[in-house]
Amino acid sequence: MYLSYKCIPESNKHKSIIMESKIIGYWDIKKEKLKLLYPGITEEDVTYPEGKEREMMELLGNKLGKSKQELVSIIVKL
Repeated sequence: MYLSYKCIPESNKHKSIIMESKIIGYWDIKKEKLKLLYPGITEEDVTYPEGKEREMMELLGNKLGKSKQELVSIIVKL
């Protein structure tokens, strides 16, 4: 997942990069845990073509009723 830096203050960009790498790492495992945590999520919801991570996160957030920050936090904790 790639996070937009437009809304992230300069002082938080480093934290955002670290969070981004935690989301990308082990996505196959994390998406399975996410589907267990939220049974309404389908494989299609968590599968994305390269470069479309941001769109997937937006759609997933909308489906779960979570903000981008909430969703990132959930995924990082998995």
